[in-house]
Amino acid sequence: RHRCPHKPTRIYDNGQQPCLTTEYVEKYPKYSNISPPRSLRPKLEYQVHRGKMEGITTFKSDYLPYDIVKRPFRVQEELVPKTGKIELGTTYQKDYNAHKIQPVTLVRPLERKHTTGGKLDTIPTYQDDYRSWEVQRREPSKVEHIYHPPTEKFGNSTTFQDDFVPRELNPRQSFKPPCVAKLSDVPFDSTTSHRTSYIAHQLEPKFIRSKEEYKPSNQPFEDLTTHRNDFQGLPGQLAKSCKPENAKVGSNAHFNGVTEFQDRFQPWLVSLPEVRKTKEYVPPPGNMDFNSTSHLDYVKHEISPAVPIRPVSNGRRINAPFQGNTTTKEDFKAWGSCRQEITKKQQEIPKPTGRFYDLTTFKSHYIPHQIIPAQSFKPVHAIVPNSAPFQGETMYRTEYIPKKQETCPANYPSPPGYVYVNTDSEGHKFFRQLTPEFSESNSNPIPKEVAVLS
Repeated sequence: RHRCPHKPTRIYDNGQQPCLTTEYVEKYPKYSNISPPRSLRPKLEYQVHRGKMEGITTFKSDYLPYDIVKRPFRVQEELVPKTGKIELGTTYQKDYNAHKIQPVTLVRPLERKHTTGGKLDTIPTYQDDYRSWEVQRREPSKVEHIYHPPTEKFGNSTTFQDDFVPRELNPRQSFKPPCVAKLSDVPFDSTTSHRTSYIAHQLEPKFIRSKEEYKPSNQPFEDLTTHRNDFQGLPGQLAKSCKPENAKVGSNAHFNGVTEFQDRFQPWLVSLPEVRKTKEYVPPPGNMDFNSTSHLDYVKHEISPAVPIRPVSNGRRINAPFQGNTTTKEDFKAWGSCRQEITKKQQEIPKPTGRFYDLTTFKSHYIPHQIIPAQSFKPVHAIVPNSAPFQGETMYRTEYIPKKQETCPANYPSPPGYVYVNTDSEGHKFFRQLTPEFSESNSNPIPKEVAVLS
């Protein structure tokens, strides 16, 4: 780019303005006659209304009062009945002509009754075709078992007592040691490792620090904090309030106490509602008869009390002791038995004895076979040589047109095609083009003057 990478040493003068010569400034000059567009956004300022406030509203200015006329009252006319007789004839009675109609004859034929003088046979087909056989009843071959109550006292044995053969219980001998504390005959030795190894040392007297007396300070107490000592308020003006002044709007005119509602809506004359007087209560003459139909028609019957069905208990008491023996307690007495130990089944498979050979069934019976690899049908990835020459033509090589790279004229100490004009205070040399031409490869024009840093 046509600009200084750093500020050069000033040879000709000591100006403080930096070098602003760039390619953008050369191609796009500054327009001095055009001012920047103004913003149409309203300013955020409080606009005070300087005029006087009028007491006219939109309703007062647009409203036109009308004259109020009372609604005319329509007098209801009295009903006067018409004279004469009411004609009750209708259009149907006038236009309809009655005709004489004969009764309709029945199309249904008369019912014919077939009567016979013979007797009706009421035997059905099933009873006539299927007749019962004369078969004698077989006598049952079941042997009757007549129940004979036992003569002995509960002498019937159960099925379990008949079929069960009692066997003697042979409990196995327990080798578990008895859970009983063994008492030692040796006298108790109360010596411990702590008593034998512990050596008592004499303790030093405890150091007691003397208590310091409180001495109040002679200097007065300073209640100033660091903020009060170091902070100093900055001088400044008080903030102005943007609130408008509360000016009282007053008028010297006399207030008329009549409103628009009072003008338009006048009070109507309303009659008071009639008050109906309540009638005084007059009790009926005579005495009240408290006899009801149930009292007059009810007939009382004499009924004897119900006899209880519960038998009368005899009041005698027996001083003999209560006999609590029952048949179950006499026949089924408790057996003296102890708790049976668990009977474990003996192991049928004996435990192995001897050395373990670490030989499994798979190792002993397995026969190794030779593995035949499967034949691969994948084609061999071999490069086939070709004697034809390689065609290296591509679209990029055929259609690409190389463009000529132009060198910036500022790179030359004396650019060709330019004439030296002058040198500024920053040390830039300005050259002017002899004949301005447009380049074929680029549509941008060639600058008329070029600045070169020497």
